[in-house]
This record gives sequence, structure tokens and C-alpha cells, in this order.
Amino acid sequence: MSDINELVTRYMATWNETDPVARRAAIDEIWAEDGTYTDPIAVAEGRDAIDATIAAVQGQFPGLVFTLAGAVDAHHDIARFTWELGPAGGESLVVGFDVAVLTADGRIGKILGFLDKVPAGV
Repeated sequence: MSDINELVTRYMATWNETDPVARRAAIDEIWAEDGTYTDPIAVAEGRDAIDATIAAVQGQFPGLVFTLAGAVDAHHDIARFTWELGPAGGESLVVGFDVAVLTADGRIGKILGFLDKVPAGV
């Protein structure tokens, strides 16, 4: 997985994958076994917790989709990118900014997430 743009695209796809088996297979492929996801609302350590976090977000925002909101900026083993969550073709309800740190084998070792726009009550 040497192409960081492809890896980020696949990462974003996991957030939209509602089939639990397909989502878990994708997580197992792109995440390090001990990978961590951290944002202001959630901390997930390991693939099981990452999968559960994604499922919980999908349950909280049913029918909404994650999209990249611009180009991926990367150097060495680090990438940053902005994403949006909203109805397909509609105004985004949530906007965030993530930093990905990759492992030596090109998997995601860590995601550090920031929320720039969040609906009231979340």
C-alpha cells in the first residue's frame, strides 16, 4: 500500500461501508493490528474498537456519507486531509480534518481527528 492517496480513499470508504463483514475485511487490510483512532468524541484502540466506532457513527448518522473535501497532503509516512459528512449531494452536517500516520508496511497506524463543524447536540 505505497500510494497514500489510495489508502486515504480506502479509509474513507470504510466509513461508508454498511455491510459489517465487508467493512471489517477492509479495516483488517488497511489498518495495523494495533492501530488507534482518536478524535474529540472517540478513542478506539485496535481493529475491533475501530470497527465498533465506525458502526456507532453510522448508527448516529444513518444514510449520510463521508467524502473527501479536497486533496490529500502527504509526506514521508504522514498524511492530512479534510472530509465532510452529509447527505449525498447535500450540505455537509459535519466537517473534519484527519492526520494519518502510516506504519512501515504502509498501513494506517494512527488517525488523529479534529472536528471543524459539528451539529448542535453531538
